Amino acid sequence: MAYKEWGDPHNSNVLVCVHGVTRISDDFDQLALALCDHYRVICPDVVGRGRSDWLRDPKHYQLPQYVSDMVTLMARLDVEKADWFGTSMGGLIGMGLASLQDSPIRKLILNDIGPTLNFAAISRISEYIGQEVRFAGFKEAENYIRAISAGFGPHTDVEWRKLASDVLKQDQQGLWTRHYDLKLAVPFQAETPESTKRAEAMLWAAYDAIGCPTLVVRGDGSDLLTHNVAHEMTRRGPKAKLLEIAGVGHAPTFVHADQIKIAKEFLLG
Repeated sequence: MAYKEWGDPHNSNVLVCVHGVTRISDDFDQLALALCDHYRVICPDVVGRGRSDWLRDPKHYQLPQYVSDMVTLMARLDVEKADWFGTSMGGLIGMGLASLQDSPIRKLILNDIGPTLNFAAISRISEYIGQEVRFAGFKEAENYIRAISAGFGPHTDVEWRKLASDVLKQDQQGLWTRHYDLKLAVPFQAETPESTKRAEAMLWAAYDAIGCPTLVVRGDGSDLLTHNVAHEMTRRGPKAKLLEIAGVGHAPTFVHADQIKIAKEFLLG
C-alpha cells in the first residue's frame, strides 16, 4: 500500500486522511499542506487504487480488508495514536478503527458518510465504478470525471483539472483511463437490499461503540448520507457534531479554504 507523507516524520501528532471509493491520496494535497505544520500527515492509496497494488481476489475489496490494511500501516509507521479524516469509504474505515477496544483514533472526521447505506446511492455508484472507459484525449476524460463527480460542487477549471488528473492515467496505447482496479465493482455488484441492511446493522453497532470526539460533515445535497441519518448520528454513539455544507452533494472535497477551516477548527480546537 503506497502512501504520501507530509510534515515532520518524527512528529507524534499524526493525522491519517483516507479517500473515497474511486479516489486516491492526492485528494488531500491542500488539506495536508494546511495541516502539516501541526501534524505528520499520512495519506494512503487504499489497495486497488492509485499507486497501491491490486488484490488477487476482488471479493476482498471490502471494509474488513481495508481496516486490516490500515492497522498494518499504522504499525509500520510506528503510530500509536492518530486523528482520522475519512471521506466516504475512508470514513467507514475510520469508523471501523474507532470502534475497536483501545482504539488508536483520538479524533474522527466523517466526511459525508454514516452507518446507514442508501441502496439506491450504492447502486448508482456500482453502475459506473466497473465500467471500462477510455478516452483519446485528456479533456474528454476530464469531462467524464466532472460528470460523475458533480456532487463535489463548484470548482474552478484548474481545480477540476487536478481532481481529474489525480484519478486518470494513460494506458500502453496512450488512451486515458481511470487509475484503479475495475474489479472494485465486484462487491458492489453483489449487494442486495437485504445484504445492505445487514451491513447497516453492523455499521451502527460500530458507530455506537465509538468514544472519541467525532465530526460529521455532510453535503446538503448528498444522497449517500441523508439529513435524517446525519442527525441520528448526533444522538447516538459519540454524539457527533454535525456541519452541513450548502451547494454540495457527495462529497465535499476539502480543497477550498472554508472547508479546510472546518477540519482545522475541529482537529486543533
